[in-house]
Amino acid sequence: MPDPIPHGGNLRYAARRYSIPLDDWLDLSTGINPRGYPVPPVPPDAWRRLPEDDDGVADCAARYYGAPLALPVAGSQAAIRALPYLLDRGTVGVAPLTYGEYAPAFARAGHRVVPLDIACAELPASLDHVIVANPNNPTAERLDRETLLRWHARLASRGGTLMVDEAFADADPAASLASDTARDGLIVLRSVGKFFGLAGIRAGFVLAAPASLDALRDMLGAWTVGGPARHAVMAAFADHAWQAETRERLQRDGARLAAILARHGFEVRGTPLFAWTQTPRARSLQHELAMRGIWTRLFEPSDMTPSVRIGLPGSEGDWARLERALAEIVG
Repeated sequence: MPDPIPHGGNLRYAARRYSIPLDDWLDLSTGINPRGYPVPPVPPDAWRRLPEDDDGVADCAARYYGAPLALPVAGSQAAIRALPYLLDRGTVGVAPLTYGEYAPAFARAGHRVVPLDIACAELPASLDHVIVANPNNPTAERLDRETLLRWHARLASRGGTLMVDEAFADADPAASLASDTARDGLIVLRSVGKFFGLAGIRAGFVLAAPASLDALRDMLGAWTVGGPARHAVMAAFADHAWQAETRERLQRDGARLAAILARHGFEVRGTPLFAWTQTPRARSLQHELAMRGIWTRLFEPSDMTPSVRIGLPGSEGDWARLERALAEIVG
C-alpha cells in the first residue's frame, strides 16, 4: 500500500514528535481562514432527516459562485478521487508542486501523468487533460482568465478537459472561471473550507456542464453532504456583509504575513490566506518554528529547492508569537 499523501493540519503528529501538548501549538500548517464563519445554531431537523437535493443548496452555490450549475460534494477531495474515472484516459499535465492528491488520483485511474510548466504560454500538443490550481497551492502562482480560457479551447478542440481547482479563489475571485463552466471540457472545483474557515464540515462544489455533473452525481451517489453542513453552507453564502469584511481583512493579513517574512530575509510569494517561501533553509526553518510550538508545512520535492508554507495567525497574540519566533531563529 502506498504511503499516505501528506497534508497540513496534522497537529497531533507534531505534538507527538516534539513532545509539546496539543493545546500549546499555533497551527499555521494549512491555508484555512483562522477566523472562520460563525455558523448559526443548527436546526434539529438537520440532524434527524436525510439531506434532500432540492433544498436549495446547489442553487445557492451557483448564485454565490456566479456559475450556471453547481453540484455539492463532500469537499473537493471527493471529486478529485472520482473525476479521473469519468475522463477518457490520456496524458494529464499537473504542476510538479501543487496539491498532492491530483497526480496519484489520475495515475490510479490509468492516466499518464506528466509535469506541467504553468508558466508556459502554450500547452504541449501531447496533453489530453490539464489540472491547474489557481492560485496554486502552495506556490501561490496565479494564471489569468485569458490564459486559462485559451488552454481550455485548445484542449476541448481535441476532446480534452481543463480542471481548475479554485479552493483559494474566494478571497480574490477576479480570475475565476465559474461563469464559464457551461462549456464542455471545463470543470471548476470550489471549497468551502478555506475562505469560510469551515474545513470540518467537508463541503465543496463542482461547477461544470450538465452532462459532467450528471455523470459525477451518478458515481458519488446520494447524500454526499450532510444536513448540518448544508445548513452552514447556505448561511455562509447568504452573508454578504461577512464575505466583504473578510475579503478586506484577509487581503491585509496576507500582506502583513508576507511583509513579516520578507523583513526577516525570506523571499515570499503569497495569497490572502498563506505565504510561501522557497529556501535551502526550509527544513531548518520548519524545525525551529516547531521547537517553539508553531507548526508549518514543509515541501521537499526531489528536484526542487525545498520550501515552507505558512498560514495566517488568528489573533494579535499569535502574530506576536510568530514574529518573536522568527526574530529568534534568524538572529
